[in-house]
Amino acid sequence: MATGVPKTKWNGSQKKSAIVNSLPKPSEVCLAYAGKLPEAKILVTQAAETVLLWPKEHEKDLHWRNRLYYGDNQPILAALLKDECVKGKIRLIYIDPPFATKSVFQSRSLTDAYCDMLSGSHYIEFLRQRLLLLRELLADDGSIYVHLDENMAFYIKIVMDEVFGAKNFRNWITRKKCNPKNYTRKVYGNVSDFILFYTKTDSYVWNRPVDLWTEERAEKEYQYTEEGTGRQYKKVPIHAPGVRNGETGKPWRGMNPPPGKHWQFTPDTLEEMDKRGEIYWSSTGNPRRKVYLDKSAGIPIQDIWLDFRDAHNQNIEITGYPTEKNSDLLTRIIQASSDSGDLVLDCFSGSGTTLAVASQLGRRWIGIDNSSEAIITTLGRFVHGTKPMGDFVKKKPYMKSKKDLPLYAFDESPEATSDSVKFSKKISDFEIYAPQSYKGELDSSLPQLVS
Repeated sequence: MATGVPKTKWNGSQKKSAIVNSLPKPSEVCLAYAGKLPEAKILVTQAAETVLLWPKEHEKDLHWRNRLYYGDNQPILAALLKDECVKGKIRLIYIDPPFATKSVFQSRSLTDAYCDMLSGSHYIEFLRQRLLLLRELLADDGSIYVHLDENMAFYIKIVMDEVFGAKNFRNWITRKKCNPKNYTRKVYGNVSDFILFYTKTDSYVWNRPVDLWTEERAEKEYQYTEEGTGRQYKKVPIHAPGVRNGETGKPWRGMNPPPGKHWQFTPDTLEEMDKRGEIYWSSTGNPRRKVYLDKSAGIPIQDIWLDFRDAHNQNIEITGYPTEKNSDLLTRIIQASSDSGDLVLDCFSGSGTTLAVASQLGRRWIGIDNSSEAIITTLGRFVHGTKPMGDFVKKKPYMKSKKDLPLYAFDESPEATSDSVKFSKKISDFEIYAPQSYKGELDSSLPQLVS
């Protein structure tokens, strides 16, 4: 693999330097399309007026109470910009917006969950307007993750460069979303979607996620045992690519760094490391650094995620909502980019996975969705947990009508066992809000919260 040398470290010829320096300064890349509104106009979006649905009265003794909003997220986000407890205080945003599929999605009970009909420039502007409001809500040390597929991810990457700044782009994460597909048409199987990870600034909360070492993997990578201490270690080079003119480019023990490289540490530091026994000398006099297993928390996670497939048709506990994401996926994101007590926001909250995981991890949260089916699904999760929903899981006949909880709800029939439901702590420390135009869409589901 070729290794590039940063321009600031390059000691090339004056001729080549002159060519590089003569190039025009690169300009920012942005999308141009019909209907793109000025940023200033979007940031003064009319704020929503909302009413409290549940509980009927505010808990005055609580400093913070989590919030679930039913309604269009754009005016609700605009209202949050006027809330001093929220604006600039959100540590983490995760959104799984519509994917521009031109489809209507239904729940397992065949109820319309939401419409995904926007496409092209209409979709891009729809999401851009919300991203601008989300940027203003995000804390200076906050992060945002946007989950998309191949339909719009590449366009939205450019939009997010424009909104958050290209320098604040952190990762393009590729997720394996399902098992391999046996297509009959002449294309490769589509098993991936993508998560764009940006931060507000260069300084942001980051708890590096790792895969813990297994005994087998540790034995394979840390092959050596240190005499006297019994510590497992591996050998790694003490040099790195790139020529340096400072201390790390000077000789150590009479040796220069290999051509085109420099020492990873200054000669004085290498000397101290050798005195501590942290340098391994081969029979030919080649020095290598010892890296110890007991100093490693695990294997740092990379940007391809293979372990978080969608829950549907896999006989694991889910709600049955059509676009539900794997809760372990949200666990990784929330743990990596927030701390206990931080505020997490999901303004396309769907079945409430982000909100439920945030609660379990001790975070505060705000969720928004304009689908009554999504809100009802979320309430069912909060009260009854999740249950197996694979193709061959036996369904219990406890639904009486569409006004009752859908099929994902907790099964309270006598034959239900603890193995059939993924138990979690009931979530009740939140409030539910709706727009002033609310017409009672959630009324039949609210009584379960106090049952």
